[in-house]
Amino acid sequence: MSTADRSSLRWKVAVTAAGAALLAACSSEEPTAAPAPRATPPTSTAPASAAPSTDGGTPDLSAPETIATGIEVPWGLAFLPDGSALVAERDSGDVLRVRAGGGRPEQVFRVPGVAADGEGGLLGLAVAADYARTRWIYAYHTASDDNRIVRFKLGGGAPEVIFDGIGKAGIHNGGRIAFGPDKMLYVGTGDAGDGSASQDAGDTNGKILRLTPEGRPAPGNPTAGSPVWSLGHRNVQGLAWAADGTMYGIEFGQNRLDEVNKIEPGANYGWPEVEGKGGDGDYVDPIVTWSTDEASPSGAAIAGDTLYVAALRGERLWTVPLDGGEPRAEFSGRYGRLRTVAVAPDGALWLTTSNTDGRGDVQDGDDRILRFRAR
Repeated sequence: MSTADRSSLRWKVAVTAAGAALLAACSSEEPTAAPAPRATPPTSTAPASAAPSTDGGTPDLSAPETIATGIEVPWGLAFLPDGSALVAERDSGDVLRVRAGGGRPEQVFRVPGVAADGEGGLLGLAVAADYARTRWIYAYHTASDDNRIVRFKLGGGAPEVIFDGIGKAGIHNGGRIAFGPDKMLYVGTGDAGDGSASQDAGDTNGKILRLTPEGRPAPGNPTAGSPVWSLGHRNVQGLAWAADGTMYGIEFGQNRLDEVNKIEPGANYGWPEVEGKGGDGDYVDPIVTWSTDEASPSGAAIAGDTLYVAALRGERLWTVPLDGGEPRAEFSGRYGRLRTVAVAPDGALWLTTSNTDGRGDVQDGDDRILRFRAR
């Protein structure tokens, strides 16, 4: 994308045009073929909740239920308060609905203009905090020229682009979106293979953004008129909030260390100058690190006082006590690559596999969604 092209984008924010195929073992993912279109069934008009975490019961990890199978590269996951979930298929651009009690996923929307290449495609989903009134669903997806955020209604109609111009590449597209406790839309972006973008405050890549539901820079951001909430990130794919409002971001490392960061407005998390700890006061250190073999983390959710982190290359679910204690790995190697973890309105933990993404060993029934009831 040329400088002239950048200047014409929605927020006049310079973005990286990196299309480099720089391949880091901990984060690279291969493209897969898009599935055949499905017939679209009637849609739901149930009211929704966008809470990314809960202070309710503890999920019972000893009793997994498989509630959906046969999903092609599930990525985003967002709940309606009747307990059903909306699931994004990365390569097809389809949004599926999965009932709380399980069963065959049904297509309820197809996002047009999705360019699925490498790690790009239909990525994060979020349900509007005021869905009962507005019926808006939000999606982050890769398009022909950029990564962008759109919103749409399940009843039909063309999606509305609310934020565009986030640089794309075959890797590091970020993509996680979630409404925070303040009802603002938070967006995790990647550096699109160009680490210098992460330290450029005028670039939307390698950042966590904070937007209004209409896609404008949110009031109270560190720099007025800028969407940037925090910077110095490599590839943010997990966002979660504790009951006290503390925000956490999950970060892909390069060759050494993946990170869990406590996110503060205006803070700089060091990439590409620092991977892991050791910023000498100039950058914020992570609160937890893992080797890239152990993690390559993606989705994150909080239930009670525990942060749950889904690991791709590590093929495990990490549990991180937020009140002290050592992280613990669950299900190591049992289900393969794990992409997204989320807490449902009833307190159950939902976990998606990602074995059909071109890098996993496909098991019978993949990709699947597992459910763990709250105790």
